[in-house]
Amino acid sequence: SLCYKKLSMSKKNSNVILREEFKNFEDLSSIYATFKKKLNSLKKKTLLIAVSGGPDSLALSALAKAYSYNTKCKIHYVLINHNLRKNSTSEALSVKKLLKKNNINLIILKNKKLIKKNIQSQAREIRYDLLTNFCKKKKIKIILTAHNLEDQVETFFIRLSRGSGLQGLSSMTEINRINKNITLVRPLLNIKKIQLTKISKIIFKKYYKDPSNNDKKYLRTRIRDFRKTLEKSGINYDQIFKSIKNLGSSRDTLNLYFNKIYEEVTTIKNKQITISLKIFNNLNQEMKIKILSKAIKVISKSYYSTRSKKVVNLVDKIAKNNNVRLSLAGCLIIRQKKHIIIKKLKKS
Repeated sequence: SLCYKKLSMSKKNSNVILREEFKNFEDLSSIYATFKKKLNSLKKKTLLIAVSGGPDSLALSALAKAYSYNTKCKIHYVLINHNLRKNSTSEALSVKKLLKKNNINLIILKNKKLIKKNIQSQAREIRYDLLTNFCKKKKIKIILTAHNLEDQVETFFIRLSRGSGLQGLSSMTEINRINKNITLVRPLLNIKKIQLTKISKIIFKKYYKDPSNNDKKYLRTRIRDFRKTLEKSGINYDQIFKSIKNLGSSRDTLNLYFNKIYEEVTTIKNKQITISLKIFNNLNQEMKIKILSKAIKVISKSYYSTRSKKVVNLVDKIAKNNNVRLSLAGCLIIRQKKHIIIKKLKKS
């Protein structure tokens, strides 16, 4: 079951600290100032905070609460109870009780779907489905998550292990559109976990730890354990994060070029995308992969892109066979004489 870690008490009332924007904590005041600037740039009067109970999401909740005290922004705090453990409901209520002490009303959404395999991946998809559905009902256009510097580096290693290209290795972007109405924002990507834990320590006095974070069957957990070995070898997360930022800069430059090519090679009509083979065949492998990935993502309306390995296999099949007809990520892909057709796969 979920366990919590007790933390030392702050001498000052936590609500006062939030109202004063962490003014007596130089490092945290700086973090909050950057956070506030980012939220101001969004120009939205309503936001949703994705809460888990861990130190990262509690810190995000605290920063958001401080922001709400000093602006007219309405903030919804939402926790997804994945219902994966028998104590999940009581655990969620414990987080709700903790937040209530700081005048934060937590809304709990319960997953009713059975998750049997690819647990972390399925749980993530369900989480975003529930959050976006809540946003639609409440007319919220921004979801904030607490992904931080360590999450960014771990994602880099996960994608490196899968043979990802530039797009994957540049890891998570700060602003990412989920659909035409809802945007995902990660305002803490350059903040270290130790700093977020400090915020939780000062404001909430404790935080909750998910036992799955220590389960070695998950690749992310094994990568997390690999950190000490890297640091002993002189490779620290700050250096890796700089490389990720550089890759991100290269990705953004490439994307400007890619978007122009994508418009030239594709047309969308009657809920299907048509790709000109004449132009497509003259592109390099990276561009072919990106075009098919984006087209599949657009038609499937999926938040996540199809694994690059599967798209590479698709590119190879299209190159070798004039009569390709296969399904991938809920799409039907057909190679014709002059075109590639991508449309939604009809459910049988």
